Amino acid sequence: MKIKSNLVEAHIFRKKNNKIEFLVMKRAENELYANIWQMVTGSTEKGEKAFETAIREITEETSLTPISIWVVPKVNSFYLSSDDSINMVPVFVAEIEAKSEVILSKEHSKFKWCSGKKAKKLFAWVGQREAVDIICECLTDKKSKLKLVKCEKWDRRREKWDVRRKIWNVRQKLRDLKNIK
Repeated sequence: MKIKSNLVEAHIFRKKNNKIEFLVMKRAENELYANIWQMVTGSTEKGEKAFETAIREITEETSLTPISIWVVPKVNSFYLSSDDSINMVPVFVAEIEAKSEVILSKEHSKFKWCSGKKAKKLFAWVGQREAVDIICECLTDKKSKLKLVKCEKWDRRREKWDVRRKIWNVRQKLRDLKNIK
């Protein structure tokens, strides 16, 4: 048996009317785990740090650029029988501007903004629901002993990612136009 860590989980939130709302997305019919509601997930690319994967996947799946991104004090795990591996999945949370427009990739069929309580009811896996609890506690309970760790390097790289997001949006629109014809 081997232990792997090549996946990430990235929750997205916005502040609206002094409340925290989570972005949840429904997986498309043709995807693995079709029709389940989830946060952003994805695989690392060669040479990529986990937080960089989270940012890239957020951009690819939603066209959003985070204001900030934090490490959540939680690592999810699961066993995969096909290769006899235990997979460790670091969890991140990203804040986006409240008025940002979500443009979904083909991996998802729809999205909604909802409270942490509602997001937990939609998520299939216990670890994902636990991550929402931790995120909510860290963001709302000033007395909490749990703290989110900010990915400081992100602040310095944000301009580069803004450009990458714009390029990705143009490419996505071109792909969509080709599919219409």
